[in-house]
Amino acid sequence: MLPRIDSIRQVRTKLGITQKRLASLAGVSTSMINQIESGRSQPSYETAKRIFDNLAAAEGHSSSHKAGDFCSTDIVKLRPTDTLNGAIRQMQKYGISQIPVFDGAAPAGVVTEDGIVGYMADHGASGLKKTHVSQIMRPVPPIVDYDTPANVLVPLIRFTKCILVSRNSEIVGIVTALDTLKMME
Repeated sequence: MLPRIDSIRQVRTKLGITQKRLASLAGVSTSMINQIESGRSQPSYETAKRIFDNLAAAEGHSSSHKAGDFCSTDIVKLRPTDTLNGAIRQMQKYGISQIPVFDGAAPAGVVTEDGIVGYMADHGASGLKKTHVSQIMRPVPPIVDYDTPANVLVPLIRFTKCILVSRNSEIVGIVTALDTLKMME
């Protein structure tokens, strides 16, 4: 999922990149960038992705902090066979709103408060003790490398509940919206 198209101008100007430079990086015309930023044109998914990828790369070069600097290494995990009731207990115990689900060492999805509340709205609370988290979990959250520039995380966290952090192909941490606020300190 990409950030909102109307954020291109804001990110570009924050980074001090001209429309001409962004156009060159993304392989489009300066006129196209101008039309997109003014709302007169909607880019294709591929063009928007190239623009956001180049903005993220530019933003990453302006940051000395890495994802590993901000991630929480104590990851609360669920298994696909755990119950929703168990997930709720873990969320309450640790004061968190989402928990990644792992099938062995591999991430399998994520369970969120919103997902549980949605289940309860549709089915009531009576099935919480029997319903497995695999029945309501959302897809695996994004996974970034430990050395990913921290500035790349901010636009990403706006569209996902959490980001998993890997090192040498092993999940070693998790970043939530609260963790991204640490970057402001």
